Amino acid sequence: MKTIRLTMAQAIANFLSAQKIENDNKVEPIFGGVWAIFGHGNVAGMGEALYQVRDKLPTYRAHNEQGMAHAAIAYAKSSQRQRMMACTTSIGPGATNMVTAAALAHVNRLPLLLLPGDVFANRNPDPVLQQIENFGDGTISANDCFKPVSRYFDRITRPEQIIPALNRAMNVLTDPADCGPVTLSLCQDTQAEAYDYPESFFEEKIWHIRRPAADPKELEVALAALKEAQKPLIIAGGGVHYSQASDTLQSFAKKHNIPVTETQGGKSALPHDHPLNMGAIGVTGTSAANKLAEEADLILAVGTRLQDFTTGSWALFKNPDRRFIGINVQNFDATKHRSLPLVGDAQSTLQQLSAKLEGWTAPSKWPALGQDAYQNWVNAANKVTASTPDLYPSDAQVIGAVQRQSSKDSIVVCAAGGLPGELHKLWQASMPGSYHVEYGYSCMGYEIAGGLGVKIANPDKEVVVMVGDGSYLMMNSEIATSVLLGQRLTIVVLDNRGYGCINRLQRGTGNPSFNNLLEHTNHQSLPDIDFKTHAESLGAIASKVGTIDELETALEQAQNNDKTTVIVIDTDPLTSTEAGGHWWDVAVPEVSSDKNVNSARENYETALKQQRIGD
Repeated sequence: MKTIRLTMAQAIANFLSAQKIENDNKVEPIFGGVWAIFGHGNVAGMGEALYQVRDKLPTYRAHNEQGMAHAAIAYAKSSQRQRMMACTTSIGPGATNMVTAAALAHVNRLPLLLLPGDVFANRNPDPVLQQIENFGDGTISANDCFKPVSRYFDRITRPEQIIPALNRAMNVLTDPADCGPVTLSLCQDTQAEAYDYPESFFEEKIWHIRRPAADPKELEVALAALKEAQKPLIIAGGGVHYSQASDTLQSFAKKHNIPVTETQGGKSALPHDHPLNMGAIGVTGTSAANKLAEEADLILAVGTRLQDFTTGSWALFKNPDRRFIGINVQNFDATKHRSLPLVGDAQSTLQQLSAKLEGWTAPSKWPALGQDAYQNWVNAANKVTASTPDLYPSDAQVIGAVQRQSSKDSIVVCAAGGLPGELHKLWQASMPGSYHVEYGYSCMGYEIAGGLGVKIANPDKEVVVMVGDGSYLMMNSEIATSVLLGQRLTIVVLDNRGYGCINRLQRGTGNPSFNNLLEHTNHQSLPDIDFKTHAESLGAIASKVGTIDELETALEQAQNNDKTTVIVIDTDPLTSTEAGGHWWDVAVPEVSSDKNVNSARENYETALKQQRIGD
C-alpha cells in the first residue's frame, strides 16, 4: 500500500480538496471553501495545512466565528445542500462562538463542517490557555458543547483517527435524512502530528445525493387516503428546495388540481402568481392559505418539519376528519401529527404518487375557493405595502419598496424578529431560492453573515438583506468581510429603536412595554445610534433615508455601487400587518396582579381549546 506522510491537519485539507459532487451532469468541488479565524489552537496546524492547498480549497477570513458559520450555512442552503463549507477556529471562545450556528444548522437540516481546535491530547500543557477545566471529568472540554447540536461529533486525539472520522462526516453531510452539522474536534497537538496515510484516502471522490423512493406499502395506504379526499392541500416545506423538486411539485399540483401553501423554508417553491399557490401558511400565513387549511380533509406535507408556526400551534387544521400524509426523507418528520408516512425524497415520491394517481384530480370547486380568497389577500397585501409619504413607515411599506426595486431573480435574506413574518406573508417570490429567510432557529444576527454566504453561492445575483436594528447591533462585522471579499450586498436596516417584534408580543399578552424598545429600558440616556456612519466605518457605502420614495431611489442607486451598500430607514415599531395570520401558543401567566394580563389569560385559555393535542 502506497502511503504519504502528512500531519493530521494536512490530511484534512487534502481530503476536503478531493471531495467532489455531481449535480446536473456537472462535477465540482463539494466544499466551496473554508472559513477560518486562527488562534493558538489551530494556526500552526490547520493554518499551515490550508495554506498548502489554498489554490484548490480557498480559505476565507471572517470577523466573527458565529458569523462565518452562518455564512457557511447560508451558502449550503442557497446551494440546496449540494455544496457546503467548513469552519475552523482555535480552542476556547473561538470554538464556542460557533455553537449557536451549529444549532441553527441542526434545526434547518443543513450541512456544516466544524473544525474547532481543542486541548492537547497528551495533556502536558494542562491547563492550556483557554481550556475549560471540569473538576470531575478530565476528558471534557468546551467542545463538548457541540455534542447536542451536532449530527455527528468526534474528538481527534490521534492522527490516524481522522480517516474513519472524515468518512463518517462526509456520509452525514451528504445524507438527505441525517444531514446536519458535523463537529470534528481537533486536539491541537494532534493537528501537527504526522502519520503515513494511504494515498487512496486522498483520491478524488464524487458524491451523489441519494433519492430514496417511498415504500410500496406506505404508498398504497397514502394513495387510498388521497383518492378519498375532497379538499386536499399541499404544504411545501424546505425539503422541496433541498430535493430540487420545485418543478415536480408544480407539475403535481397542476395535474391533480391541488392548492399549495408554503412554509418559511418552502416559500418560493412555486411562483407567487401561480394559480394554485395560496401563499404562506400558519401563524404568519395569508388569509387564503389559512382558510383552506381550516377546511382541508387531507394535508400532504412535503419536506416540512410541521413546526408550530406552520400548524398554528396544532390549532389551524379544524376539519374533524382531516388526515396528514408526510413526505419526508427523515422518518422522524414524516410521522409527525400521526401522518401516514411516505419516507422518501420529495421529488421521487411526488413522481411515484402522480404516476399512481393518473386521472385523479381534486374537485374543481376546491381550488376555486382558494383562488377567490387569494385574490382578496393580494388586494389587502397591496394596500399595506403601498408607498407612503409618511415618516416612520411600517415594515410592510419598506418591504413593498424593496420588492418594487428588485428583479425577479433577486434574493431577499432575513432572519428573526417581525420582518420574517411580514416577508412570509407579503414577499412575492418568483423563482426557487429567491426567498432566503432563516426562521427554523429564528436566530438574530444571521442576516448579514447569511447574506454574504448567499452571495458567495450566487455571485451573479442581487442579494438584498433586510435586517432590524436589534439584529444589526448583535452581529454586523461581516459587512467588513463582504467588502474584503468583494461580495457586494445591499443591506436595508429598519431602525425601530429596539426589539419591536417582542414588544408587540409583550403587549399582546397583556403586559406593558418593558425592556424591549430602548425608551422602555432602564437607562440614563438614550443612545443616538448612527448606523450610517457605523456601516461606513466598516468599509460600506451608506446612506440614511427619510421616506419610502427616498428608499426606492437609494435602492436603485445601490445596484450600481461597486461594493456593499447599507441603507438605513427609521420605522414604526408598533405597526404590523393585521390581515392574515393565526393564533400562536405563547403561554400567558395564570395569575397576575395586572388586570390586562388576567384578561389576556382568559383569551389564551379560550384559544387553547382549539388545539388538537397529539393529533
